[in-house]
Amino acid sequence: MPAGKSGAGGMVTIYGIKNCDTMKKARAWLAANGVDHVFHDYREAGIDAATLKRWAKAVGWEKLLNKAGTTFRGLPPEKKAVSTESGAMALMLEAPTLIKRPVLDRDGDILVGFKPDLYAEAFAPG
Repeated sequence: MPAGKSGAGGMVTIYGIKNCDTMKKARAWLAANGVDHVFHDYREAGIDAATLKRWAKAVGWEKLLNKAGTTFRGLPPEKKAVSTESGAMALMLEAPTLIKRPVLDRDGDILVGFKPDLYAEAFAPG
């Protein structure tokens, strides 16, 4: 995908929370590489079940659930013991900050987390 383009008429949306350091790095990378995008703050705007289900189908719920963050560490033990997709989805809908960040959606292609080399590959020309 050439710099300055989001794809063949495609839309790029990056999901996360604005004060997250990883989000800041990802958004700075997109801006520096001329990738037009929309930012969706799921702490403020929430996330809908259909979007979350689509992401889980694409990458797996285990990859979406952020078990390393302070929100997860603050959960009671019975909620931390989540072992099913439906349980994880309910947790993430209840507390969107449990979703790993960022989630980048480019016309249904989903990237979770930020690694400059993966972003460069995803937005490479051709």
